[in-house]
Amino acid sequence: MNATHITDLSTGKGIITISQEHISAKDYIEFLTRTDLGKQYPKERFNQRIEKLVNNTQLSLIARTDSNKIVGICFGLTDYAYWLLLTDIGIDREYIKNGIGKSMITIAREQAGGKDNIIVFIYANEDAVGFYKKCGLTQSQNMMELTNIEWTSFEVGKDK
Repeated sequence: MNATHITDLSTGKGIITISQEHISAKDYIEFLTRTDLGKQYPKERFNQRIEKLVNNTQLSLIARTDSNKIVGICFGLTDYAYWLLLTDIGIDREYIKNGIGKSMITIAREQAGGKDNIIVFIYANEDAVGFYKKCGLTQSQNMMELTNIEWTSFEVGKDK
């Protein structure tokens, strides 16, 4: 998929371009080594599952520097009428606190149908709850999950 330019952000680290595009599993895995998002996946069948993830996510926003380095990712699934589930939001550790994550959430919601139509859900890492609250999200009391799968924790780029 070719990149569709969405916006340019002026940050303390320079201009960051956000585009709608799909990236390769290799590029995503490399990005995961530079973000805390790399701790959210299980070890089981990691490479195969990441390949499926990047190839099949409906909404794929990528933030890049002017040198084309990926510094932010936002993946989501939506019905374009009511719901948006943001499955992956990650920012390169060197680029956090520059407004990239908040901008990507706002853009994702707009891409899915806008603030008047779309409810956003995020399965939040405990360390990110404060950030999501600053973005206007609240903790839900009625979400359910079915998690009876094999799940061995590891961190991309650190565990072998």
